[in-house]
Amino acid sequence: MIIYISGGVRSGKSRYAQTLALQRSANPVYVATAKIWDDDFAKRVELHRNERGPEWTLFEQQRELHLLSLENRIAVIDCVTLWLTNLWMEHDQSMEQTLIAFKSEIDALSGIDATLIIISNEIGMGVHPETELGRKFADLQGWANQYVAAQADQAVFMVSGLPLQLK
Repeated sequence: MIIYISGGVRSGKSRYAQTLALQRSANPVYVATAKIWDDDFAKRVELHRNERGPEWTLFEQQRELHLLSLENRIAVIDCVTLWLTNLWMEHDQSMEQTLIAFKSEIDALSGIDATLIIISNEIGMGVHPETELGRKFADLQGWANQYVAAQADQAVFMVSGLPLQLK
């Protein structure tokens, strides 16, 4: 089962996802897809870590999430944007190759007997990217989000901490 949660920055996505996971399991999994690239981001990651208690199992995996031991687990995957960035860099910023790799990962994850709560950002709703590279990534993110949402059993859009049920 896939539960897809999207929304803007600080819309409450992670908190909502974690609440859902804890309602379904006493020992959920948290899959962190981030690559820490500077001190500010390291602080943000630390804040997220501190929000979770000892009941969480943490997997830090930047790519190939389908290789993780998620069978029969409840797992929060946070987040598509950073996961997609990792794939984007691995594929030399090729939109086509990145999207193929991402869809392949989602398809592989769909075959796992688990509940996956997948978080993503709706970056296309913010300021229009200034650079060509930024615009390409915003497009890629939109297509990736559409793919996950189409595969999901449930889809939720977070606005100001409130969940809007899409599917």
